Amino acid sequence: MKITRNFFISLFSGVLIALSAIGCSDHESYSDGLNKETKSINAFLADQRVVGSVPADSVFEVGKDAPYYRMDEDGSVYMQVINRGDMKNRAKADDLVYFRFMRYNLHTYAATGELEKELNNSENVNNNASFRYLNFHTSSSSAWGQALQMPLNYLGYGCEVNIVVRSAYGLTDEIASVIPYLYNVRYYKSKI
Repeated sequence: MKITRNFFISLFSGVLIALSAIGCSDHESYSDGLNKETKSINAFLADQRVVGSVPADSVFEVGKDAPYYRMDEDGSVYMQVINRGDMKNRAKADDLVYFRFMRYNLHTYAATGELEKELNNSENVNNNASFRYLNFHTSSSSAWGQALQMPLNYLGYGCEVNIVVRSAYGLTDEIASVIPYLYNVRYYKSKI
């Protein structure tokens, strides 16, 4: 049997393809990431009271024992209202809104049952975060995603909420990481 150069090239190519397939199996696909994200959100919400929609009259239960309300049809955002804020002082389109937040990785919660702070500006008064309400044309607004603006559709300045956020509704530069987060957020009107 005569072995040709093409045989060796074919054999070598086959080995490379097999090795790359083995190497790829160590990496999670985006679809796998989305499934893991759903499981982590469900693990967190399983320990909470959940209401399937926003109240028809937009009057939310308030407090640390209040339920998490599903804010959209897809279940991408859930909100618990800790404090309604000043309902006579509500955000208007293009208002500059400052906010303080703490963020917790829900994959960590699903694995350990503990909420560990990951990213926050709540303890450093010099570290301001802001967006222009309902103006996603500005980079400061679009960078934070849609979810962090949703509470102001229903609540006043000074409100405090906990928000469960799927990656697609969170920070735009983190969407591909497919990590769901729990945010604790307080909103403030700009003085200027």
